[in-house]
Amino acid sequence: MIDIESVLLSDEDINVIKNPHVGGIILFERNFKSRDQIKDLCSSIREVKKEILIAVDHEGGRVQRFKNDFTHIPPMQSIGNIAKINHDKAIKLANDIGWLIASELISCGVDISFTPVLDLDIDMSTIIGNRAFSDDPQIVIDLAESLILGMQDAGMAATGKHFPGHGGVKEDSHTQTPIDSRELEELFKEDLKPYVILQNLLGGVMSAHLTFPKVDNNAVSFSYFWLTTILRQQLGFEGVVFSDDLSMKGADVAGNYSDKAQKALDAGCDMLLVCNNRKGAIEVLEYLEENQISKSSKIINMLKTKEIDWNDLVKNKRRDSIISSLADMDLA
Repeated sequence: MIDIESVLLSDEDINVIKNPHVGGIILFERNFKSRDQIKDLCSSIREVKKEILIAVDHEGGRVQRFKNDFTHIPPMQSIGNIAKINHDKAIKLANDIGWLIASELISCGVDISFTPVLDLDIDMSTIIGNRAFSDDPQIVIDLAESLILGMQDAGMAATGKHFPGHGGVKEDSHTQTPIDSRELEELFKEDLKPYVILQNLLGGVMSAHLTFPKVDNNAVSFSYFWLTTILRQQLGFEGVVFSDDLSMKGADVAGNYSDKAQKALDAGCDMLLVCNNRKGAIEVLEYLEENQISKSSKIINMLKTKEIDWNDLVKNKRRDSIISSLADMDLA
């Protein structure tokens, strides 16, 4: 999965997308100008490659790439806070928000938002923080399940992140290489609980670029133990495993881009994200071609399952009701 530089496809973008090993595009804020523009961009991408997975990080709060013309989605922790006071109200809100996120994105041609965040956190991590529902595993499980069901109702598969849990370390893996010193037993009692309970509802899981030295010396994205022994075999997860971005600082422990790609594949990743570094992306694509790496058949399962027309969506009473509720709760 690669990125593109602008609001339009360049000739270089088109040539790279045509590469048989490009199976996805991730969109960022720089790719967005308006709803009509992002819809046209997604259409342009599909003209180059029809069954390509188009993704975005559109969780809500500070991680919402598309803003103008889209409903402002609150940070997930605001829903977790409501759950402490009124559990049923929070469950309904999570379901509605999941449906709304998915519906608005699908209407523009986007297949998935990398959502929900299943990390346990309140204020420990500099990068997670209020992106997490809560530091209480049961609240995370209940609200994430409801949000996932809302997404699925709209036609979007859910991706849990960041496996096995990024909320226990302060450092940001975009800029550092975090170390979590907890034992596996403790992680199963806390951070892994959402994955144990929700794995059958998740279409995808995104791995974290952090290391648990008391469990395995390899960073999770490059760890056979974490991605195959634990996630696949012990938890029984059958969906798509996405690496987090191989351009992040936390991934540098694995070497150059070719090394990172092979180690992530050996560990059990189905799709490799290489973003904000076209040279690195080209290096990975050349490596995959030279070594005749086979493509994963699972990726197609992440494509949207419904088509939604924006004009119909804006007339939808459920959307109006959700937007009104968010305003009434001071979350809009």
